Amino acid sequence: MDLSSRRIVGWHLADDTTESFVLRTLRSAVKERQPTPGLIHHTDRGGQYAGNEYRSVLRRAEALQSMNRAADCYDNTFMESCFGTIKTELELTNYESSRQARKEISRYILYDNSDRRHSGIEYCSTAQFEQIISLTD
Repeated sequence: MDLSSRRIVGWHLADDTTESFVLRTLRSAVKERQPTPGLIHHTDRGGQYAGNEYRSVLRRAEALQSMNRAADCYDNTFMESCFGTIKTELELTNYESSRQARKEISRYILYDNSDRRHSGIEYCSTAQFEQIISLTD
């Protein structure tokens, strides 16, 4: 999630959380946003985020890595809140297949990025907020 605009910029669904899985998501987000040097990329303390290849992608993107402090869930409140909202609004259940789950989550992310109003950005949609920001740059 881009913390400034609340846009979900990369996501994937899998049965595991290995380094290769999170690398796929990171590469997708970097490709989508093409961040400027100095971006702060925040994660929890999962080992998959400490892997050599993951850190190498961050270095190539000239991004700074930030990790939660040990046993402190409050360091990642924005993403925890985002996950909670997705689970609540999607009324997550057991899907018939991974394909169905991807389809539903993809639809929700599209809605979240284009129509849903976010309190943290003056009750604008992500799309509206990014348009306003681009006009002021």
